[in-house]
Amino acid sequence: MIALLTAAAVSMVFTLLLTPLFAKAFRRLNLGQFVRADTPTTHVVKRGTPSMGGIVFITASIVGYFVGHLAGREPPSGAGLLVIVMMVGLGFIGFLDDFMKVRRKNSTGLSAAGKIIGTVVVAVAFAIIALNYEDPQGLTPASTAVSFVRDLPIDFVVMFGTGVGVAVFVVWIALITTSVANAVNLADGLDGLAAGSSVLAIGSYIIIGFWQAQQSCSLLAADSPNLFKCYTVSYPLDLATIAAAIVGALIGFLWWNTAPAQIMMGDTGSFAIGGAIAALAILSRTELLLVLIGGLFLIITGQVIVQRIYFKATHGRRIWLASPLHHHFEMKGWAEVTIVVRFWIIAGLFVASGVGLFYAEWLYSTP
Repeated sequence: MIALLTAAAVSMVFTLLLTPLFAKAFRRLNLGQFVRADTPTTHVVKRGTPSMGGIVFITASIVGYFVGHLAGREPPSGAGLLVIVMMVGLGFIGFLDDFMKVRRKNSTGLSAAGKIIGTVVVAVAFAIIALNYEDPQGLTPASTAVSFVRDLPIDFVVMFGTGVGVAVFVVWIALITTSVANAVNLADGLDGLAAGSSVLAIGSYIIIGFWQAQQSCSLLAADSPNLFKCYTVSYPLDLATIAAAIVGALIGFLWWNTAPAQIMMGDTGSFAIGGAIAALAILSRTELLLVLIGGLFLIITGQVIVQRIYFKATHGRRIWLASPLHHHFEMKGWAEVTIVVRFWIIAGLFVASGVGLFYAEWLYSTP
């Protein structure tokens, strides 16, 4: 618990105090935001705002996590380090995209195929490590079963055999990772929207990880009445600790990222956040619960997909004025702050529903 609280506090102080220094450095290096031609005209004033702010909160999260473990006198766990690997790996893909935009002096970075390939490579490495590393209790951070609020009877290895089953599992992890990373990236269109929504989503894993640690099968006595509904999750408390470090870093960053933003997270940040959310869902065995925990991101992504399909099918007609969805409301004349706060509320309701369902499953499950 000391590690968790320290990690959150250190990472938040880091971004609160040092984000302006990073912003000044990025400005001197001409690492400014480029605005796409098809975004609302109100975004023109954001041109040149320091980008790549994801570097700040990625660094803060890592520093907070390790300082927290020093304070708690506990070694980092394989599960916690895997979340960092996923976050840094996808953050690097986003960094390449941001850097190419700066070099080319336009809003064209990595190709869509390049982003997907890079994301898949990171996800495959993550999946292989998560399936082969074992903690002292003999648990691997990930399992080959599909999970909702815990592992379901749908197990790829049982269904297809070891070879094919592991391959299907790797594809499943790559699909989750790619989907979540791109969903968060689409939500990063207004000042503070992605950061604030991500605080709520990742914050849910602090609660989930802490509860799983309290109800861990390795801690409950053999005669405990709750033994039949315990959790077989590797290092759940450390998953809560890294989640707390990321949340603390995002809260401090959000202070400078709200409208009018003094720094943008860029694809560096949005891809890193997507990677962290995907990793936390996979390692906490709550993959399908992402439909609720990441409900806002799902809605924004779904709107983009429907808009594009309709646009192509009707040869140029649109359902909404613009996509992603937040730009539609901008085109309708809503103030940016109004859109962001209302989307935060929607994100919070989805997260509350997800955490509530997680607890209700434990509360009402029967042997």
